[in-house]
Amino acid sequence: MSETEHGGAFYGRRVGKPLRKGQLEALDRALPHFLIDLDTVAEPTKLFARTVQDLRLEIGFGGGEHLLSEARRAPDVGYIGVEPFLNGMAKAAFELDLAPVDNVRVFDKDAALLLARLPESCLGQVELLYPDPWPKRRHWKRRFVRPDNLDLIARALRPGGVFRFASDVPDYVDWALREVRAHPAFRWTQTSASDWRTPYEGWPGTRYEAKAIAAGRVPTYLAFVRA
Repeated sequence: MSETEHGGAFYGRRVGKPLRKGQLEALDRALPHFLIDLDTVAEPTKLFARTVQDLRLEIGFGGGEHLLSEARRAPDVGYIGVEPFLNGMAKAAFELDLAPVDNVRVFDKDAALLLARLPESCLGQVELLYPDPWPKRRHWKRRFVRPDNLDLIARALRPGGVFRFASDVPDYVDWALREVRAHPAFRWTQTSASDWRTPYEGWPGTRYEAKAIAAGRVPTYLAFVRA
């Protein structure tokens, strides 16, 4: 994990490409208005400036294009996005600085920490979209879809809530399907290939997905219901 200092602020998160000036400024100016920590999530609906009717979580939101698109599409829903990668957080902060979205909050550490602290059955939906597949066998234990994390997702999802998993890596799709179907808290309700080959309703796409499709990879969109 890389460590970066900027303007007196300390970011103990992973950093890839150097951040642009506008992104650095947005981290200082906009991010504090949207960033949450573990001490503030005991009553998650109170995190937002307006009353929200539902609460949804996106794990690993990348540059934030899907998170912000969904939040703008459903202003009565509160969205929490998790992204420990500083470049992704900087992109989202830049967009939020340009056009604030008051039903979005972000968390910059491990999603498992947040899931463990959220109240039980508080979420209507959890999304894990194009996560790192950790393709080498010795790294499979790092994949987010594993029993302990599924326990945390099941705890935070209310009955009837939905866990979405999207990937363009067939091995990880098979892995996720096997792991989630084996968990007693989830039911897989999709019944045909058209169900998991069709993007989710209102799906805006992502830059990563566009690159994957251009490279000939086929996305899969899984959905599981909390029993």
